[in-house]
Amino acid sequence: MVRLQLIPRGINDPRVLEAMASVPRHAFMPAKMRDRAYEDSALPIDLDQTISQPYIVAVMTQLLAPGPNDTVLEIGTGSGYQTAVLAMIAKHVYSIERHTKLADRAASVLESLGITNVDTRTGDGSMGLPEFAPYDRIIVTAAAPEIP
Repeated sequence: MVRLQLIPRGINDPRVLEAMASVPRHAFMPAKMRDRAYEDSALPIDLDQTISQPYIVAVMTQLLAPGPNDTVLEIGTGSGYQTAVLAMIAKHVYSIERHTKLADRAASVLESLGITNVDTRTGDGSMGLPEFAPYDRIIVTAAAPEIP
């Protein structure tokens, strides 16, 4: 995936490439979709949501440019895949997801992978998580009907 999909399309941050190579995307997907885990496309998960395309995760992470001492706020945990990639690079990730089922599953997968520098919360992320502010970086991986 890294060699064939990301590097040829301009992903060149070694930290992003290493994180993308080390996070098992299939672990964040429903069992029935795991055979397609490394396709360069968004794929369905639960609750009419999707796991983002690997290239988009890589682009967003490269543009965010989190450092090893950064605290990141992620709005929209979804499957937890982007969360895991961020956690490989940043010091700590706070992630908020409006769907309890998705937040719980993501937290479970992250824990099963030994990723301990993440706090996953359930709630409306439109106003962030002010109780843990300030953040060094903020990434919005979900759509909103309007900008708050």
